[in-house]
Amino acid sequence: MTDVLERRLAATTLGGVRVIDAVTDGAAVHVTFARGHDPRPLGLEAARLAGATLTSAGGSALLTGARDGAESLATGAGPIPLDAAEPALFDGLDAVLAFRNGEPLAAVRDWLRHHAAQGMAAALIVDRRRAGDAPLGAGLIGFEAPGLVRVVVVDPGAPLGADAPSERHPFMAPDAPGKDRMEVPPHDPWTAPLGEMGVFEAMRARFLGRAASVASFDVSDVLAPGADPWGAAKGSAAGAVQLIGRRVYPWRVREGRAPAFGDHICDQFDNPGGNRRWACDPARVPQDDLWRLVRVGGVAMDAERTQFFFRAMAIRTPDADGLPLVPKTSLVPDEGLIAMARDAWGHKPVLPPAAPEARPGAIPAALPGRTAIVTCMKNEGPFILEWLAHHRAIGVDDFLVYTNDCTDGTDQLLDLLQSHGIAQRRDNPFREPAYEGMKPQHAALAAAESEPILARAGWAVSMDVDEFICVHAGAGHLRDLYAAVGDANMISMTWRLFGNSDLSTYEEAPTPARLTRCAPRMIRKPHQAWGFKTLFRNLDIYKKLGVHRPKGLRPELWEEIAWVNGSGAPMPKEMLRNGWRSTIETVGYDLVTLNHYAVRDAESFLVKRDRGRVNHVERDQGLGYWFRMNNNAEEDRSMLRRVPALEAEMDRLLALPGVRAAHDACVAAHRAKIAALKATDAFGAFYAEITGERMRRLSRMHAHFGANVFLAGPDAVPDDVALGEHAPDFFFTVGEVARTQH
Repeated sequence: MTDVLERRLAATTLGGVRVIDAVTDGAAVHVTFARGHDPRPLGLEAARLAGATLTSAGGSALLTGARDGAESLATGAGPIPLDAAEPALFDGLDAVLAFRNGEPLAAVRDWLRHHAAQGMAAALIVDRRRAGDAPLGAGLIGFEAPGLVRVVVVDPGAPLGADAPSERHPFMAPDAPGKDRMEVPPHDPWTAPLGEMGVFEAMRARFLGRAASVASFDVSDVLAPGADPWGAAKGSAAGAVQLIGRRVYPWRVREGRAPAFGDHICDQFDNPGGNRRWACDPARVPQDDLWRLVRVGGVAMDAERTQFFFRAMAIRTPDADGLPLVPKTSLVPDEGLIAMARDAWGHKPVLPPAAPEARPGAIPAALPGRTAIVTCMKNEGPFILEWLAHHRAIGVDDFLVYTNDCTDGTDQLLDLLQSHGIAQRRDNPFREPAYEGMKPQHAALAAAESEPILARAGWAVSMDVDEFICVHAGAGHLRDLYAAVGDANMISMTWRLFGNSDLSTYEEAPTPARLTRCAPRMIRKPHQAWGFKTLFRNLDIYKKLGVHRPKGLRPELWEEIAWVNGSGAPMPKEMLRNGWRSTIETVGYDLVTLNHYAVRDAESFLVKRDRGRVNHVERDQGLGYWFRMNNNAEEDRSMLRRVPALEAEMDRLLALPGVRAAHDACVAAHRAKIAALKATDAFGAFYAEITGERMRRLSRMHAHFGANVFLAGPDAVPDDVALGEHAPDFFFTVGEVARTQH
């Protein structure tokens, strides 16, 4: 029969100073104070402790010293009662020191049986329960597990948590998605992540000092098959080893059932992190090497004897109430976990659905295949032909264009081009019931999924009419890019933000020829500077189109992805699910750049501002947008080599019946709209401001500004900064900004 005992720590408060525990073994005294509580004002000299020392563990003061036969510890503020330590309960036993924070009783019982079978002879469980929770000790009465000598359940008698929400809530789960949309739960010191790190030393002094070995991990943690932290600790040179844990998840728990350890069969393919705990031989760890959450004092862990465990997140987070603990697109089934569910737990978990039949993942990119672009347009008439001409000239085969609310002839021109087989136009369906609540661009991408153009595409990309693919490889054709990246099936094309090159007026000439000034290659600010769009092979690895890259990764196929940046270097797997912008480690322009002419000239920007945006429809493209996106610091003429091919293809398009007249009508409508807008007070003043000297100077200073300047907007930059002369290393920023100025 397993011996089940209940104990309570000697928690008390004296003179406003909180005590976590206070014990004596008849000769020595050990008192643990709460984190941040300084015991010295209590008058500790009155305790008359021989060899008294006051140390700290995780912000908790630890008082130790010798005092024979003491039942309480005298201080200037009154006595601190002392409990008798009980190291005999664990004498010579291989033990676990664990914390329970709401894990169900059934899971605790399974946990005890599992680890008893792996060598655990005793368990010390600190039961971090709320006042209304059933005590664990009562639920274990009559419990028995072969080989398990004793279970001691400890009531801490006081909260041990940090100043944070409950660890039981998914808001505190490290990998839970959508935290920015969750309401922040109230702070709960009873169940928040452990904050009183002195409790480890309290357990050492009260119970575990004479144990044969101690492994520290939680009730939601289970040792991997074959792991033996007790033997590893006793056999290590330093007397301590590291335990490394992986967070694991169910694919799904059967309806009406509580999560079980055997449900946890999935790992995250893109999370290299883990959780650390430890095991030690108490007899060989000096008293001044304190026990802490993730390590044992200054002891050098024996890396060759590291042991492993799994953290069962659905059991650790009992208050999830249906909220996700991890993005499903990051989960992959693990054959070892599935075997463990069957062999260790006798459980039949819900498995992920079988992967769909997908085309082979490692198709050499240089093989033939149509390239398709999906885009959205509203009143882009004057710029359609140049954009189509450039991309046709570099090898794009198909164009699928969604339009809405056009008044400048965009629809008519595209319909005419459709009749000539140049592009396909569709009405944007965002107002249809099936797409209710979706922004125009997202509705268009969703609709595009069922289009034949996408079905037959070898390569596809979602991009805009102000973005031009600039291939640096070979002769600047897509076939040169595909050949250069070899077996890659995704290519990120990082934006290079091009400004207006100080041009104020609209002229009917190709945008890449007119605008050659841009942001420096190595500039991370503003936030949008290193956004990218992604050319991807149509392999069904992802479920749907996204604005910047395909979305909805089928996690079972993640190893099929061969994603490179614009220099052909592999992208890290942390980017596979949600990344949309490059970093200092991933940015690359050697093979391809996406030239982003977001503002064009100042007159054309007036029209852009007037028509609004296809994605962030609630945002005005005002002065803040011009400030962020108008970058004129450097000159880049690499696109000019492709301009002759652009012009030749544009001439071919203009020669098609009716196309020149439709294009000219768009240009005339654009000029008329510019004139009408400039005639209004608001747009006239805005035009004067963006073409003034101040904004011209600011368009060359982005590298000198901190990120908050772009959030605050150009008005945050004083005139002496905007108009002054500065050294090359000049830097200016402002304080935190709550909301971006558009």
